[in-house]
Amino acid sequence: MKLLGISWKLLRAMLHTGHGFLTIKIVFPKLEQADRDARVHAWSGQMLRIVGIELEVIGIPPAGGPVLLVSNHISWLDILVIHASRHCRFVSKSDIKGWPVVNTLAAGAGTLYLERGSRRDAHRVVGQMADRLREGDILAVFPEGTTGDGITLKPFHANLIQAAIEASVPVQPMALKFIDADSGATSFAPSYVGDETLLGSIWRTLTAKGLKTVVTFGAPQAHQGQTRRVWSESLREEIERLRRD
Repeated sequence: MKLLGISWKLLRAMLHTGHGFLTIKIVFPKLEQADRDARVHAWSGQMLRIVGIELEVIGIPPAGGPVLLVSNHISWLDILVIHASRHCRFVSKSDIKGWPVVNTLAAGAGTLYLERGSRRDAHRVVGQMADRLREGDILAVFPEGTTGDGITLKPFHANLIQAAIEASVPVQPMALKFIDADSGATSFAPSYVGDETLLGSIWRTLTAKGLKTVVTFGAPQAHQGQTRRVWSESLREEIERLRRD
């Protein structure tokens, strides 16, 4: 019976993914950007419900842009969780463009791509981000650059924070965590770090009971003449505080 339940959950998730893919291919070209954003937001929330993840949002998400969201990074689920909390455009590694289906979903959500490890491409993306922020977008980045263990934060890379400085827009810190809904203890089911495999993480997520994700939005911060490195460290400290509150 347990295997049957997991299989049904997986089937529903696959069907929902297929529906999202077709919506982007067929419906999105006919929609205004605001309607596309609303569809992505609703689709993400429904996917969390399908896979059995409860969502709790603490604090006040941005009502609109321009703003740069900065978050810790734990799992392949993070983008889905953030979209369910507040639609935004992500800056993601360019590898995703080679992933079937996922690349279409990412493009439909307005993702900007970065060649990891390339300073020249980082400079290009910072300029593109600054342009989007000036146009009023809400962008989101993971300054750790990779997933962590959900317990400690990795050092923040400050490069992408430069976009907020160039565009003269605020940065809003946000903290993610996955917990057991009953005990409040950290859940490692969605973890995807080190030698862990994506399939293993997906399996643990589908089989977890009482899995809950908590998204905590902090207060937006202004630049106030800080260098990007100093501002990045300040944001890291604030996200650490939000995670523990």
